[in-house]
Amino acid sequence: MVALLSPRDRHHRSCRQALRRVREEFVTVWPAIAEAMHLLGSPKLQDLLWESLLEESPRVLPLASGDMDAMRQLMQKYADRPMDLADAALVHVAQRDGIRTVFTVDRSDFEVYRVRGQTFKILP
Repeated sequence: MVALLSPRDRHHRSCRQALRRVREEFVTVWPAIAEAMHLLGSPKLQDLLWESLLEESPRVLPLASGDMDAMRQLMQKYADRPMDLADAALVHVAQRDGIRTVFTVDRSDFEVYRVRGQTFKILP
């Protein structure tokens, strides 16, 4: 989300181009949004993220108290990375909802994470 919204991000252009080719629904989770808001820093860029969320792109997938233990277990499993809460939430939701594609510039982590024993398809 940061690379898509911040023209100063070194991945901005490639992510914007790649997003135009994506046919899957663009979804995320609240911990990833919180991380993006922090990383964006600028109120102007944060407001752009709010606008996209209000337009439901990306659509925010729910997390409930029943999801917490699974996220905790993922963070323990990948403690050597270490896995942060945003990544744990994304990987858990992918497992829970059968999602195999992830849009991220964080290849070093998402090439290691597994969903039902299989690697993610990583875009861009």
